Amino acid sequence: MSISIILQQMGVICILAGIGILLYKRNVIDDKGSQKLSAIVVDVCNPALIMASILSGNITATRSDLLIAIALGAAFYALLVILGFLIPCILKVEVDKRKFYNLMTVYTNTGFLGIPIARAILPANSIIYVIVINIFYSLLFYTHGMAVLHSGTDRKTGTGRHPLLAIFNLGTVMALLSLVVFWFKLTLPPIIANTIEYIGNATVFLSMALLGVSIARSSFFKTFKNIRIWLYIILRMVIVPVAIVFVMKLIGFDTEQILALCLMAAVPAGSLPLITAEKMGLDTELLSSTIAMTTFMSIFTITAIMSIVSIIVL
Repeated sequence: MSISIILQQMGVICILAGIGILLYKRNVIDDKGSQKLSAIVVDVCNPALIMASILSGNITATRSDLLIAIALGAAFYALLVILGFLIPCILKVEVDKRKFYNLMTVYTNTGFLGIPIARAILPANSIIYVIVINIFYSLLFYTHGMAVLHSGTDRKTGTGRHPLLAIFNLGTVMALLSLVVFWFKLTLPPIIANTIEYIGNATVFLSMALLGVSIARSSFFKTFKNIRIWLYIILRMVIVPVAIVFVMKLIGFDTEQILALCLMAAVPAGSLPLITAEKMGLDTELLSSTIAMTTFMSIFTITAIMSIVSIIVL
């Protein structure tokens, strides 16, 4: 993976995000439309993209690679859970806001942004590690994440559905099915495989356009003045990914594994904690402003980090 490829692909992402900004400014996509498109991406396109990655025929990873991916995914989130408690303390965050920094540290945008970017800039075999990490994300958020979010608040979630049942969403189910297809080397009928591919191909444009919408409707001037958020970005989105790379290289992991976990560690804060907090009626100003800021900055930090890391590991 050359630096020129990374720069080209991130340049494409910037253009697509710019289109999203323009569409929002011209009121082609409003807040309600953005919410509906997000649901389509999360519930339909992203799951299809996961399966399409497996069905592409470009992945030559073995079953042992999948087992390694599961071990790495468990270790990855064990580290993030620990950092979720440490980073708010390091940044001296107010006690009542620490749980939000905890969630933003652990539950980043590994799916909505992570999967399309991984497809664009990572080697084909790296997608196995990306898929496994997204499965761990769902399993952990609706257990550990919900526990953190409920700390100091009423246990009601705003819905009649038990939080643990949300683990079995379409994204998680499709990811697990993808691993089954990979493990048993299954071949789907062309009509189904092609349909999945066409749906998955829509993910990149829609997700990047929605990224632009998110940037367009956020108030950056206020967020830019928050020194703590800048320190959080440096610590969580720069230092942590780089540290993971050096540790993995020292241990002796291969290039595909290092690049996949580096990217997953470098993506910005995710929106699921925000959506859940809004359902609970919590104050979400910190979450929304930090998500917008980290998402905007990720265009630059991911480009820089992945370019440098590609030199280190290759």
